[in-house]
Order: sequence, then C-alpha cells, then structure tokens
Amino acid sequence: MDVRVEGLRFDRDGRVVLDIRSLLLRGDRTTAILGPNGAGKTTLLRLIAGLEPATAGRVLIGDTVVRPRQRPDVAFVFQENVFLSQSVRENLELGLRLRRVPKHERGVRTDEAARLLGIRELLDRRADRLSGGEGRRVSLARAVCLRARVALLDEPLGGLDPATYARLLDELPRLLGAFGSTTVIVTHDHREALRLAQDVVVIVDGRVRAAGTKDEVVSNPGAAVVAEILGYTVIECDGHKAGVRPEALRPGPGPAQFRMTVDHLIDLVDHQEVVGSIGSVRIRVPLPRGLPAPKPGEAFLLHADRTCSLD
Repeated sequence: MDVRVEGLRFDRDGRVVLDIRSLLLRGDRTTAILGPNGAGKTTLLRLIAGLEPATAGRVLIGDTVVRPRQRPDVAFVFQENVFLSQSVRENLELGLRLRRVPKHERGVRTDEAARLLGIRELLDRRADRLSGGEGRRVSLARAVCLRARVALLDEPLGGLDPATYARLLDELPRLLGAFGSTTVIVTHDHREALRLAQDVVVIVDGRVRAAGTKDEVVSNPGAAVVAEILGYTVIECDGHKAGVRPEALRPGPGPAQFRMTVDHLIDLVDHQEVVGSIGSVRIRVPLPRGLPAPKPGEAFLLHADRTCSLD
C-alpha cells in the first residue's frame, strides 16, 4: 500500500517544522527516513499516522486521505516504550480490542507475535517493568499484532545496550516481513538504514533533500549535507567538495589522493588507528600491519578508489 505526501506542511509556534511538496513511500517495501535531530522525521511519522493535524496539504494511504483522530490502518512503534501497568499480553491485546478484533482472533495474533519476537516467556510479566531490550521486542510485537497496512517505526533500535542492539539489528529484517505492506523506519544511523530498507529518504530542516532506492541515493548524494548524513567523509579539494564513501580512505597512493596531517595514533590491540585531519575535517584511518607508523605532525598520504563531486 503506497503512502503519498502532497503539499504537506506542519507549523509549530510559528516555525515551519516540515514542508514537503511531494513524496511517495512505495508499498511492499521498507523505507528509511534519515536526518539529523530536529529535521522533522518523527513529525512526518505522526502526520502519516494521523496523530497530528497538518497545517497544509495531505497524506494518503492508498486512495484514503489520512484525517486526525480517525485511526487509519497504521501500526506505530514509538521511540520510547509506552505500556500500561498490565501484563504484556494485555498490552498486546489492547490495540486489537480497540479495533474490535474478536477475542479468539486476539489470542491467535498475540501468540503469533510473541513467537516471532521471542517473548512468549514475557506474556504474563508486567509490561512496565521490562528491560529496554525486552520492551523494544514487546513494542514491535504490539505492532505485528495489528497486521496494519502501514507500519511506522520511530528509532526502533534506539537506546539499547550493544549486545541487544546487534541481536535486534540482525533479526529485524526478518521481522519486517510480519509488518504491513509498507514499513517506514525513522533513524539517524545510515548503517541501520542501509541494513533494513530498500528505499531511503533524507530530510534536513523539514525538507526532503534526497529520495529514491538506497542505491540511487547513496551512489549520488548530490549535496554535501546529504553525503554527511549517509556517512561520507566530505573533503574540500581545490575549492571543490569531494565525497568519500564510509571507510573508503586507505593509506598510500591511489586514484584520488589526500594528505592528512597526523595528530596521534590509537592502539586498538589488533591494529592501530591514525587520527588526524585533512583541512578542517577529522579523519580516522586504520593502519595496516607492516606499514611504518607516522609521527604526529607528519603528512600521511591517503587515497580512495572513487569519490563523488558534491554541491
């Protein structure tokens, strides 16, 4: 089910928070919304879900215009875990009761979601006393239960300890198949976006700066601000800005060369990392075994196999 945004604007306290002329989020796919804090990412999700009234424009799910307080067929995973002081099972079934799902069907859906998310042993626990990782799984299960046409996930992996984060990041692509035909994930981490989504939208200052398949957007970011959000290192060369893909800088000569001024070296046990700068840009580069370590203040030659020109 496609989601379309047309002439959408949202103002708060006299300030334009979101201003999107046109945007298509394609059905049967996962789209990642990327951008810095305060870019308007969460506001866009809330407008799609009908949780906020737009100042202007509209959102359509399929051919249906989303209207506030009319509860569109959307499942929303909030950035913070929000539960009632009841059991996990009761929290999972609440949304189904509100949507008038029959009691037997509620049980079937709850058990299926608990199996998918690995939380069956939590069903009788108090939902408001779960750990962060347990709460994330329950929040995702609650969305799965709804079997909505559109699933909206706001920073679904935020605030987790490293082990839980890594485990859920591995599992989430499989779990996305249990959501609706359209899944939209808000994140500030380009690695999450590329791991989880087929399409990417980059929002800066409330406006869409790039949108398309992840290959299209990453291969041609266009603007320096978009490239930085996608993890590129942006370096000025002879008055022009060049974008270097994440982790593409390597010691030694090559097609595109740069000279880094060495600041210091960091011992990471299995290898060393050279820290320095190219102009005003801070750079960290792994030092291959056997290569002489540069000294602070020295110029250290780096290269990238390919760069892109940026606005």
